[in-house]
Amino acid sequence: MNENEISHKIIGTSIEIHKSIGPGLLESAYENALAYDLRELGFQVYQQVPMPFIYKGVKQDVGYRIDLLINNLVIIEIKSVETLAPVHFSQTLTYLKLSDKKLALLINFNCKYLKDGIHRIVNNL
Repeated sequence: MNENEISHKIIGTSIEIHKSIGPGLLESAYENALAYDLRELGFQVYQQVPMPFIYKGVKQDVGYRIDLLINNLVIIEIKSVETLAPVHFSQTLTYLKLSDKKLALLINFNCKYLKDGIHRIVNNL
């Protein structure tokens, strides 16, 4: 499966979760629900993946973490906020660049309609 096929499944699964439990929960609740459902669909799911930060050739331990990494191809950054800020998009793009991945989904579960909270971020895709 390529990045686009994986993202299609992620989006569908995210919408089903949102229909089931709605907005207003902590990010960790959505992260765990999405990880569970994607594993049930047969995806390889990594949670809270450490994101190395290398500055001038020195690895810095600064605690950045990718919420979910699916099949080692697609990053999912989960939010549950009233409004996404520009920094959320920048952070997600930075994760793509640092990890050398091509596609990320920034998903804000705190929306009336989840389709309004899903954003594709690309890095040379």
